[in-house]
Amino acid sequence: MVTQVKLGEIAVDVLLKDIKNVHLSVYPPTGRVRISAPLRMNLDTIRVFAISKLSWIKQQQKKLLAQERETPREYLNRESHYVWGKRYLLKVVEKDSAPEVQLKHNTLLLQVRPGSAEEKKQAVLEEWYREQLKAALPSLISKWERLMGTKVARFFVQRMKTKWGSCNASTRSIRLNSELAKKPRECLEYLVVHEMVHLFEPTHNKRFVTLMEQFMPRWQFYREVLNRLPVRHEHWMY
Repeated sequence: MVTQVKLGEIAVDVLLKDIKNVHLSVYPPTGRVRISAPLRMNLDTIRVFAISKLSWIKQQQKKLLAQERETPREYLNRESHYVWGKRYLLKVVEKDSAPEVQLKHNTLLLQVRPGSAEEKKQAVLEEWYREQLKAALPSLISKWERLMGTKVARFFVQRMKTKWGSCNASTRSIRLNSELAKKPRECLEYLVVHEMVHLFEPTHNKRFVTLMEQFMPRWQFYREVLNRLPVRHEHWMY
């Protein structure tokens, strides 16, 4: 059940769950705030916790609102698209054969059947991005399994609307946003390490930060790079 507390002009969604610790999140694109709290915790205690984090909440909201948005894609010739952080110009080729996507020099070649709608072009390209990420992950995960002394049982790639990745420590599985195939490879590596650290520590507490600094000393730099890059032009929800 979701209730709400007000901190001046800031509305905080409160979700009481069967968990041990309080989790505070600020979601893109508008900076919506959610607190997940243990079932036993009363609203007054949660309000005090939220007030203590008010400065951090406002800082996160300011960052999100300043983040650049991609212009809506129309899948037309010479439209800009990104692959692993590099800009390519789209070239749409209509051909009566199976759809495919290729990179040729500075061109992203999108082949579709004649008369294909914008939605079809988008679906073909999004599936291609998903496959790029799926191909890049096994070697990256294997590298960090050796370095971290842990094991990922399964990984999943999908379009995610509220986050770059997630980890289920109980099943030892990680899930990554297919949009990462558009970002520099170091951003993907940062996300892999981030989610794998959650196999040791499920929250973002001091232990999590210590582990991140142990395994990837420049992790905060990579996080800032990712946060500065344009994100999809859409209404992110959770």
